[in-house]
Amino acid sequence: MDTVKITLDESRIPKAWYNIAADLPVPLAPVIHPGTKQPIGPNDLAPLFPMELILQEVSTQREVPIPEPVRDVYRLWRPTPLYRARRLERALDTPARIYYKYEGVSPAGSHKPNTAVAQAFYNKQAGVRRLTTETGAGQWGSALALACRFFDLECTVYMVKVSYDQKPYRKVMMQTWGAEVIPSPSDRTRAGRDILERNPESPGSLGIAISEAVEDAATHDDTKYSLGSVLNHVLMHQTVIGQEAKEQMEMAGDYPDVVIGCIGGGSNLAGLTFPFLRDKFKGNQVRIVAVEPEACPTLTRGEYLYDFGDTAATTPLLKMYTLGHTFVPPAIHAGGLRYHGDAPLVCLLYHHKFIEAVAYAQRPVFDAAVQFARTEGILPAPEAAHAVRKAVDEALQCKREGRARTILFNLSGHGHFDLRAYEEYLTGRLEDYAYPRQQIQEAMRELTAIQP
Repeated sequence: MDTVKITLDESRIPKAWYNIAADLPVPLAPVIHPGTKQPIGPNDLAPLFPMELILQEVSTQREVPIPEPVRDVYRLWRPTPLYRARRLERALDTPARIYYKYEGVSPAGSHKPNTAVAQAFYNKQAGVRRLTTETGAGQWGSALALACRFFDLECTVYMVKVSYDQKPYRKVMMQTWGAEVIPSPSDRTRAGRDILERNPESPGSLGIAISEAVEDAATHDDTKYSLGSVLNHVLMHQTVIGQEAKEQMEMAGDYPDVVIGCIGGGSNLAGLTFPFLRDKFKGNQVRIVAVEPEACPTLTRGEYLYDFGDTAATTPLLKMYTLGHTFVPPAIHAGGLRYHGDAPLVCLLYHHKFIEAVAYAQRPVFDAAVQFARTEGILPAPEAAHAVRKAVDEALQCKREGRARTILFNLSGHGHFDLRAYEEYLTGRLEDYAYPRQQIQEAMRELTAIQP
């Protein structure tokens, strides 16, 4: 009988996170203080993060041990299964071998608890009482609400207003775990009030929500800020995904020719691909592909510049591909991918051509999501569906060429809270958006003044 699901015992949960900074072929650009235009130090980050996470952010240690209390929580869902998508392969009539790592089995329904649990643990250790954060589609907010519950922390989530309205049950999930959920922009912060004064109907953005969450944390002594993507330590925490996947692929007697992940900030892409990139740095020819929405084409149409991580321009400057921190994306359903920048580590790797990137419009993404659901049975989150689309295209290319490549992608979350998006697709009301080149060019001109 052909194997479909490849599983690991709980004892195989990784004991350390992989830190790609130890193996980078080119150095990462420093994070810059916007006032002094000099590299920031640990004290600059101390108002927002506990020192242990700051040390992880700047670490070049290849392996960082995972604390046992974190591994203990991981056991609720890790190791996650690796599937061979045999039914999808048959439907596509492709010689390709398609595998997917399924992170939707976590209590929050996505990969996000891998870092949320770690961040909550370190904050609790540091004596923090409350965490603030932002969330787009609600996956990260749900994960942090869950993690704060496990470690007895209060949690305040600023949820992008369009997603707050589109995905009410994500809000209920967060509230069930005890979080306070606020639609952003809000009147709770100066940053939110400024946005509402200029545009009372603002749909919000991740950049705006970050501004609010950062301001909230910075103005309360017992509170720290928690980020679900972009930063080095967040991406490192996610590498449990790729470490498990490598072991599972070995159990299957296979190795991927291409590894695929959707990208908004970079956490699930990094989580799956960084352990494989370590092989690539040693000469392996594995391809790594980041998949983003055409409505928010950060890698494929942005510029590689220093920019703020938030709309209110309160964060340090990060070297990344960006559409400009004032970017407010169209209200596409892949809310977790609607961020103006990407993780500096991912951007560095893309800039030096260690990874590839492609952008898709909404409708072809949902074409693939529905085909996947009808063959594999799992309803993908709109974000994860971008990876499905690229995997399907790679498999069809194999069919045209008559070549049997191995494809691995990260199914980073389920779409059980995204049924409105599927309803719009199934009824023909789902629209495609492409971000106008003129608006990108205008944003780039504004960034000239802040370059160090």
